[in-house]
Amino acid sequence: MSQESFIKTDSLKSDILHKTKKFNIYLPKDYKNSNQEYPVIYLLHGFGGDYTDWVDNGNVKATTDKAISDSILPNMIIVMPDGEGTYYMNNINKGYEYEDFFFNELIPYINTHYNTLTDKTHTGIAGLSMGGFGSLLYAFHHTNTFAAAAALSPAVRTDDEIIALSKKSFYHKYGTAFGDPINANDRINSFYNGNSILYLAAHNNSGKNFPVKLYIDIGDDDYLAKGSAMLHITLKDQKIPHEYRVRDGGHTWEYWRTGLLNALTFISNNFN
Repeated sequence: MSQESFIKTDSLKSDILHKTKKFNIYLPKDYKNSNQEYPVIYLLHGFGGDYTDWVDNGNVKATTDKAISDSILPNMIIVMPDGEGTYYMNNINKGYEYEDFFFNELIPYINTHYNTLTDKTHTGIAGLSMGGFGSLLYAFHHTNTFAAAAALSPAVRTDDEIIALSKKSFYHKYGTAFGDPINANDRINSFYNGNSILYLAAHNNSGKNFPVKLYIDIGDDDYLAKGSAMLHITLKDQKIPHEYRVRDGGHTWEYWRTGLLNALTFISNNFN
């Protein structure tokens, strides 16, 4: 008897983060009846959200079901982890190493406990806002892991925008990851640059041989539009291939729901 796709909530005990971490995972139709191995996409939530966001607000199951049924997407696994407010980064004080958790614990857990194709050519990453930042960060930091990365409304800010944030706003948004420098001008330091999407793009010399395919989708009314525009220009200057889309809309779930299919399609089209 044919089984429908389903969302499962799972968890793993992290020795790196010293806590149990939950995640949601989309498993395709007939997963339980098949020995097939599937490509996997890691789908990241935004700031203030958690692992339930894409299920509760993003329409991920219905969107993926229909696209698979219409032969737009292949059968695939989608993992939705809980990034808390970390920007998916390691902490500046080495107190909360989320990036280490993601690559040393989460991905191995998924590949051990689920029927995934584990190679780079069948692994992708996408996310919205903070998750868009995370997907781009991992594309630059871990070029051997992902075939493609898609960022919806990525939380990419220019250095001037970072410096201009009030002390309260900077600490609220970035304190977990970047700490809390006393002087705003001290925010742009070597640790920051090592995790700045714009810095990483500007200092990458791969050019047309950059090994991860990149997709950026930003609303014309999004308050983060400047950072994405600067990233597009920087990638063009560095001759790094990418797709850059500007659609009508803002920093909203309506925008992300309507952009999800194109993001997943872009990634799957770059699978082997």
